[in-house]
Amino acid sequence: MKTARAVQNLKPSYIREILASSQSDGVISFAGGLPATESFPLGLMQQAFTDLTQHSELFQYAQAQGYAPLLKQLRQSYEVFDSHDLLMTSGSQQGLDLIARCYLNPGDKVVVESPSYLGALQVFQLAEAELLTVPQLSDGPDLEKLQQLFETQSVKYFYLIADFHNPTGISYSLEVRRGIARLCQKFQVTIIEDAPYRELRFRGETLPLVSSFYPQGAIVLRSFSKIACPGMRLGLIEAPRDWIQQLIKVKQISDIHLNSVLQYVLLQLLTHPEFPGHLLTLRKLYRERHDLMLGQIHATMGDKVTVKPVSGGMFLWLTLNDVTGVDMMDLADKALKAGVAFVPGTVFTPQQNGLNANCRLNFSHSSEEDICTGIQRLNKIF
Repeated sequence: MKTARAVQNLKPSYIREILASSQSDGVISFAGGLPATESFPLGLMQQAFTDLTQHSELFQYAQAQGYAPLLKQLRQSYEVFDSHDLLMTSGSQQGLDLIARCYLNPGDKVVVESPSYLGALQVFQLAEAELLTVPQLSDGPDLEKLQQLFETQSVKYFYLIADFHNPTGISYSLEVRRGIARLCQKFQVTIIEDAPYRELRFRGETLPLVSSFYPQGAIVLRSFSKIACPGMRLGLIEAPRDWIQQLIKVKQISDIHLNSVLQYVLLQLLTHPEFPGHLLTLRKLYRERHDLMLGQIHATMGDKVTVKPVSGGMFLWLTLNDVTGVDMMDLADKALKAGVAFVPGTVFTPQQNGLNANCRLNFSHSSEEDICTGIQRLNKIF
């Protein structure tokens, strides 16, 4: 059977493929966006799982929007605007897919940063959107270039990750956040703000969401994979109420409704008196692993590379200073054979080209011993 045109043009996910390869014995993987397995709050969820047999209603068909008590709690926790509503999703990735299927037509123009999150690029490409890129600076997107795009192109959406960007790990400054919102409002461009790492800040001051400066023209995606467990596959969309109603129509067709049992468990976790302590412990762990990886890179690679500290999230963005004859895809293959995995920067662009001097390293998943050994192996390859 012949596949649809959009699927024919869709490239396989490099990250999914390298994750499979990096699970071989002896391979240390800095490739995936994986949380620390030992940090999963299983103990805090144990009672919720035990109590499930007392809630037979959770095993019946349910509403597509989500488990009502959980939605009520999330409205309070995230201080959702009265004019907005929420929709539970199977991870924030499904949220992106629903938005694209509900609101994107072939040829619609979407601005993304260069580099940008691979999963979002694939969703927009499958929807046959036209992707336009804006360069990323040290404190966020280049506002001058962004304004030029808005002035010269009929842009529908701007997709962004303002807190601990994937893949670069940077966070936007307050000035850039305000500037983006001002431009989007002026040119009537809808913001899609992806915020999966926002709760993982381990240094510095929490800044407002970009969307908070233009709420009537913004969609926010959240994920519970990073603060609970990715295997639960739970995410959230926040948007103006009439937008959510349209998304619910699409979700009903997609999967009828989300897993009510795990939504109940998530609610018990988020309201558990020890959950705030779990977040503090998680941030401390990630700060320590970030500092260790950064220190190991500086100690072993010195001026051969450039890498800057981040204030949260899961990733460091490494740049080779001497790129003469360098092919990062080839280096990634050689590194994998040498027992360490990373993701080349090339895959984080719409055409999967450029950024040949860069790679993304995940510091959240590996143990201290593996971080030290893995960086030594990378140094030999580089």
